[in-house]
Amino acid sequence: MTEYQKIEYQIGKNGKIVEKVLNATGSNCIETTKEVEKSLGEIESQELLPEYYQEDESISISENQSLQQW
Repeated sequence: MTEYQKIEYQIGKNGKIVEKVLNATGSNCIETTKEVEKSLGEIESQELLPEYYQEDESISISENQSLQQW
């Protein structure tokens, strides 16, 4: 399922651009902004939000347990 993502840009008086991706998990944020970043130029630094380390919703993990009584 495609998720809605919002990208915020802040442009400082010195010309520094800060990009923030909201509503994205895992590497989706990097993929979403890849083409825009190519147009903007060299990336000085990158800080990943906690959502980057969350699993994508499309990945499901299941665990099975069984209990035997003697």
